[in-house]
Amino acid sequence: MTAASLNSPFLIRPLEAADWPAVWALLAPTFARADTYSYPPDISKTAAHAAWVEAPAASFVACDGDGTVLGTYCIKPNQPGQGAHVGNCGYVTADAARGRGVAAAMCEHSQDQALRMGFRAMQFNFVVSTNVGAVRLWQRLGFSIVGTLPGAFRHPTRGYVDAYVMFKTLVDTGS
Repeated sequence: MTAASLNSPFLIRPLEAADWPAVWALLAPTFARADTYSYPPDISKTAAHAAWVEAPAASFVACDGDGTVLGTYCIKPNQPGQGAHVGNCGYVTADAARGRGVAAAMCEHSQDQALRMGFRAMQFNFVVSTNVGAVRLWQRLGFSIVGTLPGAFRHPTRGYVDAYVMFKTLVDTGS
C-alpha cells in the first residue's frame, strides 16, 4: 500500500452484499445527473448492480469510522485478452463527502489493488472534460491525458463536450 493509503482516515474494503443499498444510494443520483458517467440516467437498480458489482473483477466501498459508505469504486481489466494487463476503474463519492479526500483515497487504494491483481497500468477511458475536479485529481495522482475524444459526451446542460483518455503506468518499465 502507498503511504497515503495507509494513513487514510477511511476504511476501504471489498463491497459486501449488505452494502448494496448504500452504494445504490450513491450511484443512482450520480448516474441520474448524467454529467460524469455515460450510464443511462434512468438506469435500473438491477442494471446498475450488474455493471458496478457483477461485471467488474472487484468492487470496493470507502467508509468512515462509523461504517457509513462515503464512496465506491470498481476495478476490471480495461480490455480482454492482450489488453487485460491494464486495469480500469470507476469511482463515485457521496455528495456529502466531497472535498474530504475520499476519491483520492479510493484512487490510491485502487492502484495498490491493481498491482495485487497483476495490472501493469491503469487507464480511464472516458473522463468527461467538464468534470474538472476529477481531471485535476487524476493528474495530481500521476495520470496523464493521452487522448481527447472531441465532443464524445453529451452533457445535459453544456451539450457535446470532450472526454479524455487518462493513463498511468503502475510498474517500473525500465525505461
